[in-house]
Amino acid sequence: MELTEVNWGIIGCGDVTEVKSGPAFQKTEHSRLVAVMRRNKEKAADYARRHGVPRCYHIADDLINDPEINAIYIATPPDTHAGYAIQAMRAGKPVYVEKPMALDYAECREMIKVSKETKMPLFVAYYRRTLPAFLKMKELIDNGIIGQPLSVAVTLIKSATEQGKAPEAHNWRVNPEVAGGGHFFDLASHQFDFLDFLFGPVTEVHGIAVNQAGLYEAEDTVTGAFAFENGVTGTGHWCFVADESATKDDLEIIGTKGKINLPSFSHDDLLLTTDKGTISFGFQNPENISHHLIKQVVQALRGEGECVSTGETAARTNAVLDEMVKNYYKNKPSENTREKGSCRF
Repeated sequence: MELTEVNWGIIGCGDVTEVKSGPAFQKTEHSRLVAVMRRNKEKAADYARRHGVPRCYHIADDLINDPEINAIYIATPPDTHAGYAIQAMRAGKPVYVEKPMALDYAECREMIKVSKETKMPLFVAYYRRTLPAFLKMKELIDNGIIGQPLSVAVTLIKSATEQGKAPEAHNWRVNPEVAGGGHFFDLASHQFDFLDFLFGPVTEVHGIAVNQAGLYEAEDTVTGAFAFENGVTGTGHWCFVADESATKDDLEIIGTKGKINLPSFSHDDLLLTTDKGTISFGFQNPENISHHLIKQVVQALRGEGECVSTGETAARTNAVLDEMVKNYYKNKPSENTREKGSCRF
């Protein structure tokens, strides 16, 4: 389909839409934000007032059926992504959905199926595929600056923000029924998606997921090994209950002629190390960090180009996440956790 002007409606106008994404719909050429929806009427109205949005709703059906809206951004937690996306596509409206794409790979496959049936485009908000530092890493690798890429090491160690809080005060991101898993699903999804962008699909993955601190039901520490279709192998370690002094954020790509280091989340400099020494590259991200990707989505909907983050690419990341934690959930039956959806591996 090709649209002339893209009139957006947002389902779920929470924190992620305040700066990261919401304003970018207004700043992009041939794009405007027509309406927002949040179950809390007052918060929906407040968001609309502050962001200059003409209309607000508190029922998703009303926004989806708004005749002026011809594209929908779903910014709710993952447990509702599939339902809203499928409803919107069946209503004839393309969808841009937050990451991770859904609770599990099975839901992703259903979303892709409906996208094909309805011929409605489906995009996912993995914006690192469009950020300058990550594009520089891809450029260096593609141009052979570090030779043949051999392996990747992902490390993300963070302290527990849940420490000392009652369970009811915990963020939804550690509730597997809502998030699909714990912080690993929220954050490692960005990393695996970008590695898919660099090296292609993961073809083999093995993970060990555990809960070491007992602060919540979800996994809090994950270690894994994986391989890509181009032969690159990788390891990863994620821990979300470490002491503040142990925190670390690093994505390291090792090649036959050097290596590249880049943090996934702190937006510090990219470091290129070869036999000539180490060079540091600094970058400026857009004010609204999803802006470049949203621009691509709008251009794709107008028939002016392609978007680098689609349902097809994003579903592969959900498959990897599921495989990494599947034994944890298989061995930990609970009404507060869910069995992972069937996976592609």
